[in-house]
Amino acid sequence: MNATATPPDDALTLYGQPFASRLLLGTARYPSPRVLQQAIERAQPCMLTASLRRQGAAGLDAGHGIWPLLQAMGVPVLPNTAGCHSVQEAITTAEMAREVFQTPWIKLELIGDDYTLQPDTLQLVGAAEHLIKAGFHVLPYTTDDLVLCQRLVDVGCQAVMPWAAPIGTGKGPINPYALRLLRERLDVPLIVDAGLGLPSHACQVMEWGFDAVLLNTAVALAQNPVAMAGAFADAVRAGRDAFLAGAMTPQETAQPSTPVLGTPFWHQA
Repeated sequence: MNATATPPDDALTLYGQPFASRLLLGTARYPSPRVLQQAIERAQPCMLTASLRRQGAAGLDAGHGIWPLLQAMGVPVLPNTAGCHSVQEAITTAEMAREVFQTPWIKLELIGDDYTLQPDTLQLVGAAEHLIKAGFHVLPYTTDDLVLCQRLVDVGCQAVMPWAAPIGTGKGPINPYALRLLRERLDVPLIVDAGLGLPSHACQVMEWGFDAVLLNTAVALAQNPVAMAGAFADAVRAGRDAFLAGAMTPQETAQPSTPVLGTPFWHQA
């Protein structure tokens, strides 16, 4: 499987690299490695997220865990700094991930609150700037705060990953106004990361013009993760197609959908 081969005209482009899919998939919490593999095959994601802290560098080097499976799937891996609570911790984890996974890509997670898993909005920009200067392709996980997202773009992030809702809640977009404002104001790719629970949630944000979605819990904890992976993949494509097609303008009053041509025969004298 090669998620970046022969991209369509409407390819997702991140840091100059085109991807054929607009779905990123997490690799944690699946019932088994086999189910994860089948979900990947069904969803055909452009990237797979993996946490070095959860896998352990020693385990990866020894060929244990899910790393051999991910290598065999042939999908680009997006390491993340999940579980990091300080800038230095995130930087160190990113540097280790670059060495272990042999990739400059990094999903930057810097947690500021253990209860909501909300990003540390005060330190996130500084961490992102440091990693970008160190040669990383940074995809920062952030809230839907417009000013924060703009600052991330200002320091060099070529894509931003705002949440729809707190990680793992499955609530869907809890602040549509903020998300739609982000899409209106920022010119970089925006990937909705965290909080989506249903394929309809993914379709909705794609209809708003978001460029991609990242999923984990909504697929991994579904009763049938493989079928749910497929449902989300279909929803992402449908939402993107709808955005490109251009939705009708909502009307305040009913509008006839069937034209009336000529005069009905019963009105003829």
